[in-house]
Amino acid sequence: MREVVIAGYLRTAQSRSRPREPERDVFHKLRGDDLMARLMPELMKRLKIDPKELDDFIVGSAMGVYENWTYGGRFPVFLANFPETLAAKFVDQQCGSSMAAIHVGYMEIATGNADIVMAGGFEHMTRVPMGANPQAISPNMRLLQEEQYKHWDFMTAMSMGLTAEKLAGLAGISRKEMDEWGARSHQRAARAQAEGFFDGEILPIEAEQADGKVITVTKDQAVRGDTTMEGMAGLKPAFKPDGLITAGNSSPLNAGAACMVLMEKGKALAKGIRPLATIRSIGFAGVDPTIMGVGPVPASKKALKAAGLSVADIDYWEINEAFCVVALNCIKELGIDPERVNVMGGGTAIGHPLGASGCRLVGTLARILEAKKGRYGLANACCGGGQGVATVIEREG
Repeated sequence: MREVVIAGYLRTAQSRSRPREPERDVFHKLRGDDLMARLMPELMKRLKIDPKELDDFIVGSAMGVYENWTYGGRFPVFLANFPETLAAKFVDQQCGSSMAAIHVGYMEIATGNADIVMAGGFEHMTRVPMGANPQAISPNMRLLQEEQYKHWDFMTAMSMGLTAEKLAGLAGISRKEMDEWGARSHQRAARAQAEGFFDGEILPIEAEQADGKVITVTKDQAVRGDTTMEGMAGLKPAFKPDGLITAGNSSPLNAGAACMVLMEKGKALAKGIRPLATIRSIGFAGVDPTIMGVGPVPASKKALKAAGLSVADIDYWEINEAFCVVALNCIKELGIDPERVNVMGGGTAIGHPLGASGCRLVGTLARILEAKKGRYGLANACCGGGQGVATVIEREG
């Protein structure tokens, strides 16, 4: 198979979504596909590649309803004024959607069916909130009502918070451990912000506010550098009265977009592009939907096996913090050194705009490998419905 490289990566800052108070979201007047369309031409401009050279555009979102419906990925293409000859696809693997988009692009290029692919994702959790709105999402109620499906326990599986509670209990991970990890995430993300690390991946976005003023959004909005264990300890359980999962040890609601350009390695080098990283392998797995947070473990094992690597070979990890218990369980199950995980903070602080996160994880990881001079990195995420996705990359140079 041909080698596939990450030629470039770009994202928006991630706003703090507030479905009940939309005007408090700095992106509340911009749609998710608007955010994506801001990134696309800018990334091509930076790489000095004509959009006519793209073979495919693959975009992911976890909530592909209402205005997140992309017409098979075509709306962002048109909004970016890219050529009508550019094929497009929409991918839904819940929180792994944009990583799945990367996986599809990787396979297209590796098998010789494409040379240059743009992949990414977006989510706007203010404008298109989570939840089974019967006007937009209609789950088959047989799964909840009929005896033959009761073993799946979809009353738990459909609530991400309850799946996290169940995982914490089964894995023996305490509230204190999760709170400590959440505080760590905010502190590291705040430090990375202050040092300008994220400036290298965030495209400033002009956004009109409720009062009519236009501001330039350059930083992730949910990062709180003043987070303390005392503050975390005072938060109430979010999903059950005696629960362990709180707003502090789980990700917030966010809006944002991310995209990257994948290329056949020889093509990139011929164009004078210095790739961020080479994709060495991918992995994906299905798990019990009531503990969907275990998904990154088997997905990572598959990706490591495909790359011919071990846990010890991985220099840095990006594990999506949909809930802190997910990262802690992955560390525990795989025997990972915690100091190698989410070194610039994670989703608890940076945010988790569902369909954008997979691309953000892989892109940020590539930049961490460059900054830290690591060789191998692995990014993974859990997915609603009981899945995991993982990607192994190697730094170029």
